[in-house]
Amino acid sequence: MKALTWQAKRTIEYSDVPDPRIEEADDIIIQVTSTAICGSDLHLYELLGPYMHAGDIVGHEAMGTVQEVGSGVSRVKVGDRVVIPFNVSCGTCWMCTRGLQSQCETTQNRSHGKGAALFGYSELYGRIPGGQAEYLRVPYGDYAAIVVGSELPDHRYLFLSDILPTAWQGVAYADVPDGGTLAVFGLGPVGQLAARIGVHLGHRVIGIDPVPERRAMAARHGVEVLDFSSGVAGELRELTQRGPDSIVDAVGMEAHGSATAKTLQEATGLLPDKIAQKAMETAAVDRTAVLHTAIDAVRRGGTISLSGVYSGKVTPMPLLDMFDKQIQFREGQCNVRRWVDELLPMAEDPADPFGLDDLVTHTVPLFRGPELYSTFQKKDDGCIKVVLQP
Repeated sequence: MKALTWQAKRTIEYSDVPDPRIEEADDIIIQVTSTAICGSDLHLYELLGPYMHAGDIVGHEAMGTVQEVGSGVSRVKVGDRVVIPFNVSCGTCWMCTRGLQSQCETTQNRSHGKGAALFGYSELYGRIPGGQAEYLRVPYGDYAAIVVGSELPDHRYLFLSDILPTAWQGVAYADVPDGGTLAVFGLGPVGQLAARIGVHLGHRVIGIDPVPERRAMAARHGVEVLDFSSGVAGELRELTQRGPDSIVDAVGMEAHGSATAKTLQEATGLLPDKIAQKAMETAAVDRTAVLHTAIDAVRRGGTISLSGVYSGKVTPMPLLDMFDKQIQFREGQCNVRRWVDELLPMAEDPADPFGLDDLVTHTVPLFRGPELYSTFQKKDDGCIKVVLQP
């Protein structure tokens, strides 16, 4: 089959790879009909190369049609149209039964001290072949696969794999009070959906992003928008009197405006893999311009929810300000299966309450994936969300 494979920093190839096969009784194989490039994939493209291997199949947002099932599969049938959560979770362990599928004790990567395995996401999370491919093997498929209808286009369902539940969890963790204000930093795919969810729930929402096209998209959905600048915390306080009640940081470790940390990240990426891994595990720092701005902007007693991925071991944090302002933090990988029952009816709602029909900016064949990784990273051509079709 054909798949997108990681080869080196900023190098994704359209490659011939072996077809997946049933390996365990509860596996299923799907033929992928749509898959997407996630902002988290750009971390592999740019920063996490020391944990990647040439030929790794990337991608963790996928849906398609079931082609084959293992002998232990009873719920899912050949021919079902399914969406696959990015977490690889068993559904029966202590964590899964408590709605913490991102911490699944069956698939935890204990050798690296990480949580549940993820599709297409480096040796840190199990080196499970990803979904930017013609076919995908899904472990624990009888539990994992989300069976969906046949009438609506793929994009109405595809985002249940990651970005829609990630945004929903981010807003839930932000704990916006009735009548309160939610600020969303970063208006990429997760930030767009988090902002729209906030509006849907009746909150005042302010979105912050330096890219005009992203601000314009958010504004179409009832979001007040601001450019990101050194003075944006003050602007937020002026607009809200005390600062936003809640903030979702949908940016993470590669934020604009953190020149020193960017230089350190780039220098680490030039080291041999084993040395780079040691540096990342003991001395890495994140680009914190957004995170520190959020801490500055949020009102006293407010809540910050981290949906963007951070990985720095020694990232400096303003603990005095955090303590003095009595800020609450929630963060973590999304527990996709926990939220699906709530979200599936809204994804199928003809009224399209989250504007899923207005999120994808680029739909291209899978073979154009390498080109679109570059476009997405550079934010060229108004690129906000890319869907690939094998």
